[in-house]
Amino acid sequence: MRDILDTLEAQLLPAHTALVVVDMQNDFCAEGGHIHRQRGSDMSGNVAIADNIERLAAVARRAGMPVVWLRSVYDFKYLADAHIAKRGQEGCCLEGSWGVDWFRIQPQPQDLVVQKHCFSGFQGTPLHTLLRAHGVKTLLMTGVATNVCVDSTLREGFFLGYHIVVAEDCVGSTNRAGHDGTLSTVRTNIGTVTGSAELIGLIEAGAAATRPASA
Repeated sequence: MRDILDTLEAQLLPAHTALVVVDMQNDFCAEGGHIHRQRGSDMSGNVAIADNIERLAAVARRAGMPVVWLRSVYDFKYLADAHIAKRGQEGCCLEGSWGVDWFRIQPQPQDLVVQKHCFSGFQGTPLHTLLRAHGVKTLLMTGVATNVCVDSTLREGFFLGYHIVVAEDCVGSTNRAGHDGTLSTVRTNIGTVTGSAELIGLIEAGAAATRPASA
């Protein structure tokens, strides 16, 4: 009989959950980064997102969950023709640039880092292999942009069979309609959306329940 993880508590057990941090990089999050320069968007909300992710990641690590960082590198030499045509100009997340660097938070030595060249963290990367090697069944999604790289990654993860949980106060986008649309789609068709405070409580409870009793 198949073991269906049909509750959030079961899905979030640290033994089979990975925290995924998507594209927390200067070009997507910082004043003076690519998105800010090209669109003049308000970037101030990304500070709170980064701080919330940092707290959630610290809890995940203590619980023994892998923390996986996705990092975009968008030099044209890596991109498909359609991606180049849509972008129109090179200059976002270029190798060796300030823009490709992490925004406010960064991986710790025990974390995993996966470089990607398109919106989905699975396309052309070892992400699926790494997750399977760690026994992961659930992806706890954070990062930016909710409606672009977070969305693309969580959808493909769902199609590959992972349970999807989105930390609502740990994702963001300069496109509010797109942000809201992705969260609505996840709630209705894909997985669960909830705040980091509830997630931290569930992760800590799950870790305590599976921790061996002291001798």
